[in-house]
Amino acid sequence: MLDSRSTSVYCLSMTLEADANLLEDVRERAPYDAADLLETLPAPAGVRVLEALNPMVAQQVLHEMTDEHRCAIIAAAPIEKARQWMRNREYPEDSVGWLMEPPVAVFRPSMTVRGTIEALRKLTKRAFITYGYVTDESNKLLGVLVFRDLMLGKPESLLSEVMYTTIFALRPDMELTEAMQKTVNRHLPVYPVCDAEGRLLGLVRGQNLFEARAIEISAQAGTMMGVNDEERLSTPVMHSLKFRHPWLQINLVTAFLAAGVVGYFESTLDRLVLLAAFLPVLAGQSGNTGCQALAVALRGMTLGDLKDGDERRLVIKEGTLGLLNGMLVGLTAGIAMFIYARMLGNPSAIMLGIVVLLSMIASCIVSGLCGALIPLALRKLGADPATASSIFLTTATDVVSMGVFLGLATILV
Repeated sequence: MLDSRSTSVYCLSMTLEADANLLEDVRERAPYDAADLLETLPAPAGVRVLEALNPMVAQQVLHEMTDEHRCAIIAAAPIEKARQWMRNREYPEDSVGWLMEPPVAVFRPSMTVRGTIEALRKLTKRAFITYGYVTDESNKLLGVLVFRDLMLGKPESLLSEVMYTTIFALRPDMELTEAMQKTVNRHLPVYPVCDAEGRLLGLVRGQNLFEARAIEISAQAGTMMGVNDEERLSTPVMHSLKFRHPWLQINLVTAFLAAGVVGYFESTLDRLVLLAAFLPVLAGQSGNTGCQALAVALRGMTLGDLKDGDERRLVIKEGTLGLLNGMLVGLTAGIAMFIYARMLGNPSAIMLGIVVLLSMIASCIVSGLCGALIPLALRKLGADPATASSIFLTTATDVVSMGVFLGLATILV
């Protein structure tokens, strides 16, 4: 027979094991799927899981819940955590605000070192504390406390005498990319988050910041091809179909544009069938040129290298590279067309080679410009620059390369 204490310990261990399994399951799911799962469980279990998740992921899961269950979760959470969750929802999803945790060790500058240490002994029993923070009556952040200075300070000293007044803080509306750039060389475990007036709103752990940014970056490869950033390996087939299929329909519509261009010059192809052999060559080379420009533009946006005012320099650079690459590959392709046409006995072999050269130059220039301009335009419109960029880029390069090639062939040959 187990006594009451043994029974309590056994029940607690079973609860912890169940929570660990549930947490692992939730981490493998997309936010909408995790929200569906947690809505089937009691609110206290959902709170325990959300507290263990990356704060941004927890906010995403809360965002996907129904209003009724979200209110139940918030009501069951500790008061500081509940208030922080509600406050974080006021900021954009890709901002520091969604990562904030409630500040626990907050003190006044008039407190003594002895009194602060006594307070910290109690606070550390319910929260993991890295730094202490000193604020005034309006909650404006005045200084940061390091435990080493507290331990070595005189017990009667005031916090205003031992705190660090040179403060580095993040803003809640700051984008994750900007926050990562500002913190990458500081290597602090925790960063305070303050508003424009310097009032302490919350804390962001460095690990959570870089983890959230890594999750965002990992989604870019999928979004470039129209794959939703919430889709995971465990996502049900029908959900994946719903995420992917609309982009394929858009891709089909844009592909009709390229097909329309080829159809418009059908009479030219009927007379010069050898042109059809070089259509894939032009489309492939111009597409690769555009993808290279797109990759550089997206990398610059992701790492923060592409700042306001740099757009003109990027466009000029990619246009110049398109011209140079087009001349080099166009010369090779033009010679190949000349040889191919001579083998078929076509009397316009030289002119066909020139057509290929000019078409390749024009196609590479336009595709390089499109690779830079498409993500810039999406960012200007407030959309994710990586979302389906390659779909629009492919359409632009196909239409331009085939249109220029067949148009020049119609005019010059």
